[in-house]
Amino acid sequence: MATHRFRPTRYHNVIGTAEPCLRVADGDTVVADTIDASGLDAREVTVWERPNPMTGPFFVEGAEPGDTLAVHIERLTPSRATGWTYSPLALTVLDPAAIAERPAAERAVWDIDLAAGSVRLREPPPSLAGFAPKLQPMIGCFGVAPARGQALSTSTSAQNGGNMDYRLFAPGTIAWFPVSVSGALFYLGDGHACQGDGEIVGTGIETSFEMTVTLRVLKRTITWPRGQTADDIFTIGNARPLDQALQHATTEMLHWLAEDYGLDARAASHLMGQVVRYDVGNVFNPAFTVACRIAKRWLR
Repeated sequence: MATHRFRPTRYHNVIGTAEPCLRVADGDTVVADTIDASGLDAREVTVWERPNPMTGPFFVEGAEPGDTLAVHIERLTPSRATGWTYSPLALTVLDPAAIAERPAAERAVWDIDLAAGSVRLREPPPSLAGFAPKLQPMIGCFGVAPARGQALSTSTSAQNGGNMDYRLFAPGTIAWFPVSVSGALFYLGDGHACQGDGEIVGTGIETSFEMTVTLRVLKRTITWPRGQTADDIFTIGNARPLDQALQHATTEMLHWLAEDYGLDARAASHLMGQVVRYDVGNVFNPAFTVACRIAKRWLR
């Protein structure tokens, strides 16, 4: 098992079948630079066009259609001291009558303090003078090449992953993606220094990152992305409308409980009916994201 340090010179605005930037073995670790959602690198220089330029794709030896790629998110470190967000709130999260109340659109700069572990608006409104949320790095967009030669925009998401903007895709999480092409062709980028649920202003705190992931091939088949943290397992549905995303996530969890935990449909229904938690990922982009989550303490 090797560690590869990768510094990209080109990026991708779609996730699809493309020439690999690097071939790695099953179990290898990749340390890769990523740029922000608008194409700014660690020097705040625009090096690629938006949306969400991806680093990759990485070809993982041994991954074949029908397998699962497990992505262990080891470390996410911002590579510059600034990030940015948009405002106001998205049209998708407001009542129609409230749309007229939205302030003018602006791009705000945030200072990222690695030592303090916090982020802070550079020019906050007076009422937010002391506002300094915790630094909580996450991956906004990542995944594998989809089936049938598709190339899906990095502004959206599907069964292969993509722009899900789910806060639990953070250090310590293992994400699973269904493999549809040889080598899986894994992409990552769109790092956020902090973000609330839903990405409801259309961005997290967008910045460039150094990301460390370990890639492992599982000889099993899944339909939608899955993941686990130290405390929870979760499944992801990406679709629009929101209820369809929820259906995909719930069905994937039902299957997981049968496959790995031996729960038949009746037992799974009783368990899920009382302990499932639903998290909202992205509700700004073309496909919405819902996570169906269960604490591991119920599954021992």
